[in-house]
Amino acid sequence: MQVKVYNTKAEEVGKLTLADSVFKAPYNEALIHQVVVAYLANQRQGNKSTLTRTEVRGGGRKPWRQKGTGRARQGSIRSPQWIKGGVVFAPKPRDFSKKVNKQMKAGAFVSALSSVAADKNLIVVDELKLDGKTKGLVEVLDAFKLDKRITIVTEDVNENLVRASGNLGLVNVTTAQDVNTYDIANAEKVLVTKAAIKLIEEACK
Repeated sequence: MQVKVYNTKAEEVGKLTLADSVFKAPYNEALIHQVVVAYLANQRQGNKSTLTRTEVRGGGRKPWRQKGTGRARQGSIRSPQWIKGGVVFAPKPRDFSKKVNKQMKAGAFVSALSSVAADKNLIVVDELKLDGKTKGLVEVLDAFKLDKRITIVTEDVNENLVRASGNLGLVNVTTAQDVNTYDIANAEKVLVTKAAIKLIEEACK
């Protein structure tokens, strides 16, 4: 498979041959879904915690006698119906993580990449050199007519690009080493540098 290579002004400057093993793999929606669900589950901290009636400080003495006061019977001022009382079925720290083996992760990743390439949503640029200002990145996106969710993949950490994308909520910047199935599947367009393509192909061998 061959794709066009552009500069930052959306002008064609060459062509690039993509590895069929990475960019022409069968589409497996179920596998991509499973890996994405596991990825999102693993992002959950699961550390919320509130106190039950047995853990709230105080309330060891019965507030008043059982009968004769005219008031409702109470056993503790830390019962759930009291202010500063315990929480019924209080949430506790838990682990939401899901395990996915390496072969499944790799299969879902190349499947997502192949789907993007087949739908012509993969844009390859020769390089991305910016001054760190949002205006410069917006000009690049406008040149390619990109106004929806986009993932930008570079060969290494590009601090100027990260800084320029800080105010653009629909732009996700990552590297060839860190890009994952969710980054690809969640984007409507994927903008990737020529050098990053080579790194991704080497990693997927």
